[in-house]
Amino acid sequence: MSSENKGLGLTTYSEVDPQDLHYQKHLKKIRLVDAARVGLTLLGLLCGLTVLGTSADTLAVYNSTHLSADFHLPLWPDRFDLRPTIALVIGSCIVVTANVASLLFSKVQVLRNRTVIHTSLTFVAPFVSFTGVMISMIFFYAVNASITDDTLQSWSCQWGFASMSAKPHFGTLCNESRTALYLSVVLVPVELVVLTVAGYQSMLERKSIGAMLSRKSGSPAPSS
Repeated sequence: MSSENKGLGLTTYSEVDPQDLHYQKHLKKIRLVDAARVGLTLLGLLCGLTVLGTSADTLAVYNSTHLSADFHLPLWPDRFDLRPTIALVIGSCIVVTANVASLLFSKVQVLRNRTVIHTSLTFVAPFVSFTGVMISMIFFYAVNASITDDTLQSWSCQWGFASMSAKPHFGTLCNESRTALYLSVVLVPVELVVLTVAGYQSMLERKSIGAMLSRKSGSPAPSS
């Protein structure tokens, strides 16, 4: 390579603004954090849908097989508390709704361009999901601690060994109730991590906006 070409190469490299390289790295970090947030939000949505499906199915089976006390040999006891299962249904509905809204405003470009709403939902959606699942879990364990009233989970798991040719299939109901409960427990740290990542992303975006404004203010004014 000639000395002229070497000099040209050195000059071209030296003309690259170090601030531009730093800004591009910062934008890449924001994209990676955003991808992690979206992935965790999708995980929360899948868990929420599973909790909603299993807990709602147990309620539907109970409603279709529950008989009044006038009938002999009822399948369900008189003292029965459905509130723990209802709490899981309501909590999972909140999680699904919040996560769907967050994903829509993250992936649909028309909605993402609404910067104020998108930025707000990035933080508000996981906060609402975390709050909803925490309240449902606290309520579930508070009511489920009763030693006098059976719940859908306690009763179905008590009789889960019974082989049945028709509904309610207590073994299946027990497995569905446990799945809904365990995934609700998993949702607590998942939504907390999403909330933390969303806060970190918001901090990075504020720094990015500040850096962009400082670059504009520091750029030379065009000659007249």
